[in-house]
Order: sequence, then C-alpha cells, then structure tokens
Amino acid sequence: MDYQDIRLNINDGVATIELHRPDNLNAYTGRMGIELGHAYTCCDQDDAVRAIVLTGAGKAFCAGADMAAGEDTFTKQDDPAFSSAGVNPPAWTVRKPVIAALNGHAIGIGLTLALHCDMRIFATEGLFGIVQVRRGIMPDSYSHWTLSRLAGTQWAAYILLTGRRFSGTDAVTMGLGIQALPSTEVLPAALEIARDVAVNTAPLSVAISKRLLWESLGLSAGEVDRKETALHHHLMGRSDAIEGVMAWLERRTPDWKLSPTADWPEWP
Repeated sequence: MDYQDIRLNINDGVATIELHRPDNLNAYTGRMGIELGHAYTCCDQDDAVRAIVLTGAGKAFCAGADMAAGEDTFTKQDDPAFSSAGVNPPAWTVRKPVIAALNGHAIGIGLTLALHCDMRIFATEGLFGIVQVRRGIMPDSYSHWTLSRLAGTQWAAYILLTGRRFSGTDAVTMGLGIQALPSTEVLPAALEIARDVAVNTAPLSVAISKRLLWESLGLSAGEVDRKETALHHHLMGRSDAIEGVMAWLERRTPDWKLSPTADWPEWP
C-alpha cells in the first residue's frame, strides 16, 4: 500500500508504525485508519515481525480527529459500512505484542486507538483525554470496552463522561499505562521492550497468550482453565518448549522455530 498518513519500518524483528502528519499533530483521517489497519494486517501475517511499536511523528502522538472540515467534521454517515471503530483490524487481534509509545498529546481517537494496544508508555509532558462529549458526539473506537477493562468503571466514567484531559502521570495512576517518561524517552523505552520480546520470547507462545488474555474477561474461570489446558497441549513437547528450556540452561539466545502463521492452533 502507498502509505501517506503513516510510516512503517521493520528492523530486527520490530515493526515501528508512525502516525505521520506532523504538521497537523498527526490528526486522524479516514485514510490514516485504513493505512493503520493495512499495516497491522501485514505485521500479523509476517513472521519476521515479532513486536510492534505504534508512535507519532514530531511532538504529538495524535491530536484527535482532523477538524479541518469545520461543521462537517462529524456529519451524518449514511453509508451502511460506516463504523466508529477507527481501524480494522484493531491492535488486540494482531498476534504480536503492540506497544503504544505516546510521545506527546493523544486526544479523542488518538487515545482510543492507543487503548487497543497491549501496553502504553506515556509522555509526562503530554495531555491526554477522550473529549468527544465536549464536541457533541460520543467516545469511539471500542473505548467503552477497552477503557473499563483497563481502568475499571469509575475511572472509565470519569474519562468518558467528563471529557477532561489529564497528564501522562495521571494516565499511569489510573491504570492506562506501564510508565510515564519524558517525551524523548518514550519511544526508546517502547523499542527496548519490543526488542527484548523479539529475541527472548517464543512467538507462538506470545501470540496464543495474547489472544487468550484479550478474551479472558468475557470468560469464567472454568472456561479459561479449559482453554489454557487445551492450548498447553498444543505447545508442550514441541520444539520451542524444548528450546526455551535448553537455551536457558545453556545461557544462550533461543532459536525459536514455531510461528503464529504456520503453527496456529484450532482455537478451543
């Protein structure tokens, strides 16, 4: 795909996806959403990609919807294919860890897209918020589902129903991120995690665990146990289960063989 609003770079097992409209603070466009979904699909299907970092060009992550159209920004959509999802597929369906490096402001859909990711690192200088109720519409991109499972219903209500902005430090306190760092340190920290994943974790094991983790809150404890057991049977006794132990005992870098594309289980 001819990317215009994003950039995709793959290096040593790590894909870096950059929202790339720096002159507009990476304001979201429909094209950006299409391109981001295409990049996620490519990364999911490429066994050379072991982890993904999502970040923004310049001083912002994403300032929200591009409102250059003025009063027509949120005009009524009659297309039956319209979805408020923002991107298809969402990051949680990608069979690789996706780490959001929020290097600066993330407002509205800029933040709701980041909530699709598995981990988030926030810039301490940034401002963050899901402000749609202050624009006469409502929060989007699965945020009523992602936010409540991350922060609980009380913080989700505070964020979604007030539309107030908050700091990166506040975001971590509310459970939205794993770290708040100076903006210049956000991307390097995310890349360090991604590179560690790319070398030291078994790709099929990570992919299976991620899929079950995102499913888990809709399941009972018994259902999780049943799925964990079935998926253990898919992994135990195979090459990576042997390699992981031997690499650790021999104090060397593991040489993983199984892949999400070639060895994906029949999902229980």
